[in-house]
Amino acid sequence: MEPDLPAQRSAPSSSDLREFARDLGIGTDHWGFDGTLKQVPDATLLKVMRALGHEISTGEDIARARAEREAAQWRRTLPPVTVLREDEQGSVPVHVAHGSPVRLSLRLEEGTAQDLPQIEDNTPPLEVDGMLRGRARFAVPSGLPLGWHVLVAHVDGGTVEADLVVTPVRLDAQDDLGARQAVGVQAQLYSIRSQGSWGIGDLGDLRDLSAILGARHGADFLLVNPLHASDPQPPMEPSPYLPVTRRFTSALYLRIEDVPEYASLPEFARQRIGLLRTGVASWNERADRLERDEVLGAKMQALKELFAAPRTAGRQALFDAFRAREGQGLADFALWSALVERARRTHAAFPEPGSDVVQQARLDLADRIELHEWIQFVLDEQLGRAQSAALDAGMRVGIMHDLAVGVTTEGADAWRLGPVLARGVGVGAPADQYNQHGQNWHQPPWRPDALAAESYRPWRDMLRSLMRHAGALRIDHVLGLFRLWWIPEGNLASDGAYVHYDHDAMIGILALEARRSGTIVIGEDLGTFEPWVRGYLDSRGILGTSILWFETQGDGGPIPPSQYRSQCLASVNTHDLPPTAGYLAGDHVRLRHELGLLDGSLEEELEADAAARARFLDAIAAQGLLREGERDDEELVLALHRYLASSPSLLLGVSLVDCVGERRIQNQPGTDEEYPNWRIPLADAAGRVVTVEDVATDARTARLLAAVRQAAGT
Repeated sequence: MEPDLPAQRSAPSSSDLREFARDLGIGTDHWGFDGTLKQVPDATLLKVMRALGHEISTGEDIARARAEREAAQWRRTLPPVTVLREDEQGSVPVHVAHGSPVRLSLRLEEGTAQDLPQIEDNTPPLEVDGMLRGRARFAVPSGLPLGWHVLVAHVDGGTVEADLVVTPVRLDAQDDLGARQAVGVQAQLYSIRSQGSWGIGDLGDLRDLSAILGARHGADFLLVNPLHASDPQPPMEPSPYLPVTRRFTSALYLRIEDVPEYASLPEFARQRIGLLRTGVASWNERADRLERDEVLGAKMQALKELFAAPRTAGRQALFDAFRAREGQGLADFALWSALVERARRTHAAFPEPGSDVVQQARLDLADRIELHEWIQFVLDEQLGRAQSAALDAGMRVGIMHDLAVGVTTEGADAWRLGPVLARGVGVGAPADQYNQHGQNWHQPPWRPDALAAESYRPWRDMLRSLMRHAGALRIDHVLGLFRLWWIPEGNLASDGAYVHYDHDAMIGILALEARRSGTIVIGEDLGTFEPWVRGYLDSRGILGTSILWFETQGDGGPIPPSQYRSQCLASVNTHDLPPTAGYLAGDHVRLRHELGLLDGSLEEELEADAAARARFLDAIAAQGLLREGERDDEELVLALHRYLASSPSLLLGVSLVDCVGERRIQNQPGTDEEYPNWRIPLADAAGRVVTVEDVATDARTARLLAAVRQAAGT
């Protein structure tokens, strides 16, 4: 008699694999920029599944994973979080031992409680871990107050709690602007220095620049690059869109002399700080490149001196209140910063935050941890002063901050948030007409399931910190709240897959926190997206983004500005394109050719790009905004902005580089060391440094902003 052979484990069929991928929220196909439907390879799907916690090699693995996902839902008494709109009725499932009694109550954020009525749910019980589990269901009424409330399930043996978040139907902070368009300036803060800078634009410059633009030039807002925290010591990543955390602010932007403790330092200590500034201030006069590392090193030495200075009782009370408000997130970020200093390298692998080694480090590094908490405290103060100055100068919105897509793979957030961020994948973008090889930004994305399991609190806490001193918040790649392009490690940027998120929950919480802080929200909604996405964002009161050069019709001709969306921020260009004068000259095409980013020949690309630009210039000339014959750069820039200002867009953005005549691009997507991204100081058309003080009296800036305001009727 032959012995029994073990059952053969078969590889999953492609159809089963793709069906399970869709169950997990992984897109199995996507539309390319060329209009063709592209299928995601099975091998890529397997890697993305692994990043979501599912190791699949056989058909049996899929069946087991499906069963475990269902069982996990039934093991939980309550879902970890329920997110509803204020006008929405909902219901909540409660799982208990089959036949056991259960009652569900709601404790509102302000403290009162009410029982919720049970409604019919005929779902049969399910055997889980050898025991039958039953499901009851309770109704949640509409009209509840906005906020973070608590569901309390009263079961045998005690209570179980979970979050219920009630969000606004629509944001309305922009309604306060009325029908009059708001004209503002877009700037890379680090690139514009002043007589008081330490070689890099800082929060003192932000305060002064916003005051100048508001009082002298009638601007309503100042949009700046993300100010998220970078490494606590050199070398630091130059890209503001690749931070170590998105919740806290980079020490690079502190204005040392504006820290209150500076005034009370003894003379010898102030002289030491003066020498530190002298060592880097010469960078203020350079127009070729910025140097962050030397500046960060000098500022950190000065901050240690200031931190050691005595604080008044009132200052200490404010610091204590700041630490209490920011809570464990601040403590963990400060600990990470202290660990980096002790390791003497910026990218180091540390034990888990809850490990015994790290808990001991909290004791051993207590002074350094407090230093980094204090640095965030004084940064918060200076951010608040900048927003106050903007409003005092007449701006109707003030400072518009920018939220990056993600963080570095080995930074503070990647360490402290643990499993909430996916491993083994990076965020990027598939191929498009501007980067035909795709992009990999090497940033770990939120894991949708893990973020929900944490009740979206990491998302909420980050938003609260960012919006505290923001008149408006721009969200880079807002489409990432719907889906993100995940690229497995080792794959080309074009070989990824879209992973979908619960956009109702993500955007609902965004709307709630923005409502509470009175912040206008703008989503950068460029790129490939489903047609309904923009309508959804508009229905929730989140403004969109229109870039002149991207607003084209099917034949490639420009969409008339009169047909632009009213609820959006419209501008001629973006930081990922050259300043307008450089764009008109085709600088971006030549640069991409030099860097090997074009698929076609230089001549073909230049010809196509020139033809596209000519369509816009013809449309502008047809409106009588351009004279015949020779046209200089400034005339073209003025005409383009007047043309844009004829749109109904609520917000009109003018890039500071266009105000002063700069031509160099700040960032060439898809490059790293091939181009000095994010290291170009602000200069004029002749290559001379432009300072904050210069902006106050610059005639070209005054002409451009006045022209936009006049064309917009403001």
